[in-house]
Amino acid sequence: MVESHPIACSHIDAFRFFTPEAVPLNLLQPTRNTQVEFEQPGCLHATMDLYKWAARLAPAVPSELALDAFELAVEVRRVDMRASPYDVSGFGLAAITIETPTGKREYADHQRDFAERGGLLRERLLAAITALRAHAA
Repeated sequence: MVESHPIACSHIDAFRFFTPEAVPLNLLQPTRNTQVEFEQPGCLHATMDLYKWAARLAPAVPSELALDAFELAVEVRRVDMRASPYDVSGFGLAAITIETPTGKREYADHQRDFAERGGLLRERLLAAITALRAHAA
């Protein structure tokens, strides 16, 4: 599977866990310096990071926004684990077979949905940051 399909992980916090043997198989070599360039809203890990930033910016971020980001992160993590090479059926999670055309479509559908929903959260986070900066000025 890994050798027959291109891998293009763009998220540094996912890529840093690649084994030394897997690193050269990735089409991209993300670093902290290229994070802004490579980050994409369809990346499940970037969407989960919305909660990380909401939590880090507390109490400046409204609790409702932090909760919405947390709930989306949990949902995204479930899909992330379903698409992983691990057997998570013991947790009641059905595998997404990303090595098949059907599984790839299912995963891509989730990515589009999460990107859209994450985009709305990003706008709300940016509004909270903008309000914080205006208050500090």
